[in-house]
Amino acid sequence: MIDRLKAWLAEGGKGATEEADELDLAVAALLIEAAEIDGHLDEAERVAVRRILEQRFALDGASVRALVAAAERRAERSTQLFGTTRLINAHFSHAKRIELIEMLWEVAYADGTLDPLEDAMVRRVAGLVDVSDRERGEARLRVLRRLGIADAS
Repeated sequence: MIDRLKAWLAEGGKGATEEADELDLAVAALLIEAAEIDGHLDEAERVAVRRILEQRFALDGASVRALVAAAERRAERSTQLFGTTRLINAHFSHAKRIELIEMLWEVAYADGTLDPLEDAMVRRVAGLVDVSDRERGEARLRVLRRLGIADAS
């Protein structure tokens, strides 16, 4: 923590680690929002969020719990996706933004079904991070295959 502060002061702004932490939090908050958009966060969705964060950011259990708690607080305070997606657009490659859409689909399908509100959120986030409808659809199909869910569209 002190090393991060020193780096931040030396650079006169956010250090690389702090920026990476902010991006991790932005992604985690989007995943939490996707899980909660239908009005409830069930255990399958919680497990999916934790697993995705663990794999994506190579975090241990305690770090994942801390990140999820911080993301839940951010999601509660957040009323708009624009700020979060603006941060993601500024720092993620196009391929990473498509990967983010896959993560959102994975959370949306964690309980085996897709709620219309979950679908709308993924569509809205994809638009905000410049992922085309075709790319969003392809990401969805990859997730369905990975999860072993039949495409019902």
